[in-house]
Amino acid sequence: MCKGLSSLPSSCLEKAKEMRVMFGHLAETHHKQKDGKTLQDLETLLNSKGGLQAFRGFLRSEFSEENLEFWLACQNYRVLPSNLQKTKASGIYSQFINPDAPQEVNLDAETREALLSVMDSPCADTFKTAQQTIYNLMAKDSFPRFRRSHHCVEAIRAF
Repeated sequence: MCKGLSSLPSSCLEKAKEMRVMFGHLAETHHKQKDGKTLQDLETLLNSKGGLQAFRGFLRSEFSEENLEFWLACQNYRVLPSNLQKTKASGIYSQFINPDAPQEVNLDAETREALLSVMDSPCADTFKTAQQTIYNLMAKDSFPRFRRSHHCVEAIRAF
């Protein structure tokens, strides 16, 4: 029966504490960029061409690349001239939002319905809520796993 940590000799406990500090330092060093900053946030990654490529490769390996593709499509959409927005909005909806979309992203029914109701008269902020939802999903779910993957090393090299 396990008696817990108190049954271990103090020298073992001290050694374990030292190793924890050392491994923590190694993990942090693993995520260092060339300029000494750490790869702490998704925004930094998405603003780097090499980081973006590495993250895309990681998401592809997890079969969840549609989240990044949707986010990028929304970024491009926001800067389109207003005369092109309706066509592009329809394409984004068909590609990512529609329940039968080839790259359907995970959005709640309320967000989907809100988007459908504005498809006739889209504006630059049409996809803002949906884009933020997907960004939050990537930041909380995909990005932490990415940071622990070999793809992260590629991103760090790209900085």
